[in-house]
Amino acid sequence: MKWFSVMALTAVCAGCNSGTPASDGVATTGTAVPADTAAPGAAPAAAALAPAVTPAAETFREVTLPAGTQLRLELKSPVASDSSRVEDAVSAALRQPVVVNGRTVLPAGTELAGAITSVERAGRVKGRARVAYRFNSLRAQGQRYDIRTAPVAHQAAATKGSDAKKIAIGAGAGAALGALLGGGGGAAKGAAIGGAGGTGVVLATRGKDVRLGPGANVTTRLTAPLTIRVRE
Repeated sequence: MKWFSVMALTAVCAGCNSGTPASDGVATTGTAVPADTAAPGAAPAAAALAPAVTPAAETFREVTLPAGTQLRLELKSPVASDSSRVEDAVSAALRQPVVVNGRTVLPAGTELAGAITSVERAGRVKGRARVAYRFNSLRAQGQRYDIRTAPVAHQAAATKGSDAKKIAIGAGAGAALGALLGGGGGAAKGAAIGGAGGTGVVLATRGKDVRLGPGANVTTRLTAPLTIRVRE
């Protein structure tokens, strides 16, 4: 009987010690689940669902503009026979786009750069004012291209008509004065003197200069093919 009582007491004590005491004195059972571990069957996180985004690389193709392609420009810098000097910089921009097969290769506003190649002042007796320049580079889509273009030249209008008019006016005034002073003979002498005076005015006067300001419309053309990288 005593042996049975001892065995029962032992079993009761073993049952009391089966729980593991927690830090706060409460017995805990089972395994803790980390906070960042999803429960079975839970939906995946949004970050896991979003696919990686890779920016698409830009693609380009090359287009060749043939020699003879016209470039219709608007000057951005002044050009003048009385102020420009050889090798002075000249700038312009396309006022119309260059289109090939329905696609714009060079948009309006494309910048061109060049230089003065020759300057001639008008003579006092003969010769008209002239200024010429050409473009040697352009910038498109952030890239600079060397180009070859035909020279652009401007020449002042002829002044022969106005010169003859000045001489005629001088001769007429001289003849009138000679007639008042000495009759017919005086008129002839006066005309000669007046004509000489008119010629002197022409000799002392330089012909007209040629001047173009920013905004002037000019046109040139390519004299060699030009290959441009165009964004697709």
